[in-house]
Amino acid sequence: MHILIVTAHPDPTSYTQAAVAQFVSGLETARGTTYEVLNLSAADFDPRFGSIDHDVFNGRREHGEDILAEQRRVDRADALVLLFPVYWWSMPAVMKGWIDRVFTAGWAFIDDPDKGVTRLLGRLKGRVIAIGGVDRGTYERRGYLDALQAQIVQGIFGFCGMPALGLDLLLPLDVASAEEGLRRAFELGRLTAQGS
Repeated sequence: MHILIVTAHPDPTSYTQAAVAQFVSGLETARGTTYEVLNLSAADFDPRFGSIDHDVFNGRREHGEDILAEQRRVDRADALVLLFPVYWWSMPAVMKGWIDRVFTAGWAFIDDPDKGVTRLLGRLKGRVIAIGGVDRGTYERRGYLDALQAQIVQGIFGFCGMPALGLDLLLPLDVASAEEGLRRAFELGRLTAQGS
């Protein structure tokens, strides 16, 4: 099984990167599991959906090599893991831009007015690991956890036909919860390597 981990944090010493490292350690417990980590904050990928993307969307142009390379990266994977710090109750902008530009019609889905939506990424499993900065009660009371579920698990994974392995929220609010979050990241890596 090959896992693509997409993350977005500019600080290599951040908790996000520590969670990525623990997730990878969990993956490495399964023989034959391979992985790739794409840190969009350090990558040379332009997340801005511009006029070229608009022309591609409207069938007036073909994808550029930058998008084709990202689609090939996803195509090599059996599972896609989005592991990110929560910014304004969602994913970082660079990650949203990567999805906007890469998960395009004709590759991730086909939207036909007569036949409806054909979901093209059913062979790929998806997992979300979000890192928050407030207690779980706040996420639940204000509907922020439901928003992540609707935006990403249903709105992206579901729309493209990707079965979801789960949505997990790590909350490193103190030393104990930070350690627990890293243990959970390791366990999620182990589970993902098993396909669950």
